[in-house]
Amino acid sequence: MWRGSTNDLGLWSRAQPAAEHPGWPVGWLIVELTVTRVAFGDVRIAYRDSGAGSAHSANEVPVLLMHGMGGDGHTWDRFARQLVRRGRRVIIPDLRGHGRSAHTDSYRFPEFGADVLRLCERLDLESVDLVGHSLGGYAVSWVAMERPELVRRLVIEEQPLPLRSGDEQVAFTRRLPTVPELWHATTSLLRHPRAVLSFDRSMTGTALEQFRKPYPEWWEGLADITAPTLFLRGGPGGMVDPVKVEQMRTAVPDCEVRAFRCGHSIHRDRYSDFESAVLPFLGH
Repeated sequence: MWRGSTNDLGLWSRAQPAAEHPGWPVGWLIVELTVTRVAFGDVRIAYRDSGAGSAHSANEVPVLLMHGMGGDGHTWDRFARQLVRRGRRVIIPDLRGHGRSAHTDSYRFPEFGADVLRLCERLDLESVDLVGHSLGGYAVSWVAMERPELVRRLVIEEQPLPLRSGDEQVAFTRRLPTVPELWHATTSLLRHPRAVLSFDRSMTGTALEQFRKPYPEWWEGLADITAPTLFLRGGPGGMVDPVKVEQMRTAVPDCEVRAFRCGHSIHRDRYSDFESAVLPFLGH
């Protein structure tokens, strides 16, 4: 298995300096990190890892953060810093066809999940907390179904829920984005233009096709999830059908749903609310 590394301008704060200087602003704690690429078959997956060294508590379960379609792992930088300051090891992959990960010929939903699971196995993780936004929600939910004993806590943000049968219609809430949401989206693009430039747009058609087709296997697999699960949905402008999210809540053995007054990207547009919901759920 081929592995390679490149330097990147990092956005990690090391847990040890943060513990020694709790009053420091996060900016003081930014360090350079390495982007690692690992090959799984014909696709290379890039990820950033705050490390498994002494800066993290040996008793803390790592947190893996998975972005949505069209973005990359940098969408999680702000939340990642808070986790690392609390002693957590944080792993942030780029989905296949995104960021620094390779483009490929296939973008089926289970393949995104399989990439995440292979990365967890490659890193010898015995337990992990998974957080996934949108398409990343499909990836982390797939891992929780396939390897329920691996996942300690599962957070899914605004994953568009698939059809259960051919008799249903795709339903999204509809609202134009607010001025603050447009501002957050625009400034995010300016800070991280690589996400847009490196996104493999050929997957868009495949993804839309999968969103519109019944996916009964996914619904059947929900009963296999043993991790306590937190599902975050936006309000008008989000991409989650409120009827289906209630069906999901009853299908997952231990599932809580939280609603927010924003659109599809809660962690970006309502960051403080997102942090207040997710940090306690992860044990902070």
